[in-house]
Amino acid sequence: MSTHNTPTRPDAASPWVFSTRELGRRPGNMRTVARTVPAPDAPEAIGLENVIVVPAGSPVELDLQLESVTEGVYVSGTAAAGLTGECSRCLDALTDTVEVEIAELFAYPDSVTEETTDEDEIPRLVDERIDIEQVVRDAVVLALPLAPLCDPDCLGLCAECGGRRADLGPDHGHETLDPRWTALRERLPSAD
Repeated sequence: MSTHNTPTRPDAASPWVFSTRELGRRPGNMRTVARTVPAPDAPEAIGLENVIVVPAGSPVELDLQLESVTEGVYVSGTAAAGLTGECSRCLDALTDTVEVEIAELFAYPDSVTEETTDEDEIPRLVDERIDIEQVVRDAVVLALPLAPLCDPDCLGLCAECGGRRADLGPDHGHETLDPRWTALRERLPSAD
């Protein structure tokens, strides 16, 4: 008998949940599935909040292969989605796409893998169903840039005035005067 807590039962109505019933527990049986699912909303959003995310409700394209193996069901394939965020240099809105590889074993109940690993190490099959939402979320988050850019050559913002350097032109600059010269500047007539 397992010493681990019983995993949460997947919601059969969720588009992220797949039935493995027709695979049985016969190693080598496989099935290919293609499905478009809506991205979840906060707090379960996919991405880095306030940096770059898959917008809630936008399509996530899943192209997966489910294969029965000795210890469970091995899920492999890809997940692709659109992204929205903010450039970390100039703060402009940006859009991008991400495609990630999925490769995850879902352990059978009472298998050696289920008995010898913690639930947070390897996901479990529950009632012959798998929920791949967390697997996709983890893969996407690992693929995202921590500092997304609208363009690799983005110049960012001017530290003095806050204007976009790309819009300010090459001759943009600010006069910086050493504060120690302030008293002398006040005594000299201005050359306007």
